[in-house]
Amino acid sequence: MVYMISRYSRPAMRDIWTEQRKLEIWLQIELLATEALVEQGTVPAKDFKKMKSRSSFTIERCRELEKTLNHDVIAFTTNVAENINDRASRWLHYGLTSSDLIDTAFGVQMVESVDILIKDVVALRKVIGRKAKKHQFTPMIGRSHGIHAEPTTFGLKMALMFDEFGRAERRLKELRKQVAFGKLSGAVGTNAHLSPKIESFVCRKLGLKPAPIATQVIQRDVHAEFISTIALIGASIERWATEFRHLQRTEVLEAEEFFAKGQKGSSAMPHKRNPITGERLTGLARVLRGNAVAAMENVALWHERDISHSSVERVIFPDSCTLLDYMLHKLSDLTDGLIIYPENMDRNMKLSLGMWNSQTVLLALIQKGLTREDAYGLVQRNAMQTWKNKHAGDVDADFKKQLMADPEVAKHFKKGELDKLCSTDFHYKQIKARFKKLGIK
Repeated sequence: MVYMISRYSRPAMRDIWTEQRKLEIWLQIELLATEALVEQGTVPAKDFKKMKSRSSFTIERCRELEKTLNHDVIAFTTNVAENINDRASRWLHYGLTSSDLIDTAFGVQMVESVDILIKDVVALRKVIGRKAKKHQFTPMIGRSHGIHAEPTTFGLKMALMFDEFGRAERRLKELRKQVAFGKLSGAVGTNAHLSPKIESFVCRKLGLKPAPIATQVIQRDVHAEFISTIALIGASIERWATEFRHLQRTEVLEAEEFFAKGQKGSSAMPHKRNPITGERLTGLARVLRGNAVAAMENVALWHERDISHSSVERVIFPDSCTLLDYMLHKLSDLTDGLIIYPENMDRNMKLSLGMWNSQTVLLALIQKGLTREDAYGLVQRNAMQTWKNKHAGDVDADFKKQLMADPEVAKHFKKGELDKLCSTDFHYKQIKARFKKLGIK
């Protein structure tokens, strides 16, 4: 007999969305509803005792029956009734409609899936936090539009990732509250045949709340929110997979996916070490977004119910939940194994010839009394000249040196003042406070 869900207290994601698991929850709903009817005085206790002891199903028999019946819920109840093999089976599915089973089971499955995803995100953030702490002061150039901007650290980059997945964790925890609903309110949601007390009893036993109001189905904006949240977390995964892929480009090579002994990168070019995990995650995020669109299409149903959503949900729910679970694990592995090249970060910072100090010098000149327009003109003029010097073959081209060679700039600075301003320390003075605020220890 399959009755209680407790044996699945910690299921794997793939188990939650199996046909076996779904039918087990259906059977539990059926038996809980009948138990509540016993307490109400509608069903004789002896009949329920027989039902409870004999209720079972097999997927094979349900599929066999469905070939003729062309209705999955009726195939299920028919198989269970066959196994009860007694007049007591007349109380099976009493007052219920198909979606009372389907949507309430969906509530259980969504809650259990979210619980796994929350654990995945928590584990991922621990990996990110360790990486951030280790490289808290590993200098690297920050980029805007792909162009050198100002110095940052690899630790700060990882701290940003840590914070982003903190939002993912909070979204999942809030989502759990939004989807933890069931319904046993009948064919159009009027509770005509089962009282709200029956609905409340069953939902409470399943760890759900009764939907405040429903038609035959729980409204599909709830389910669209579930799949959309999954897609949004997938977008965050893609954001960081793309970041790491960029950092692995040959011309950059500041970070690289771990490449195992014996691994091959290309069937044609033996030298290749490709960012295949990041690329895989990028591709799978597209699947999640596509599923979110399908979930939104499911919101508009005819009147009190049609089944245009049903076929879609049989695909997008198992796929989205299983994919995100997999993606979070793979991103955790990718992040944990990421190879960092501080020497390349230092090399790349030097490519912009110290011009990442331009805003610092701009603001210093403003403080010394120049208008913003005049200060900007002076700094930009010397930055452009530094580039010209470099392209003209000056191997010692340097922004700070160029600034000091310009009398209109140099007259505003005391000896050593520019040296102090034009340093990475100037940019890193708030890092410890930022890490403390984020709770990265």
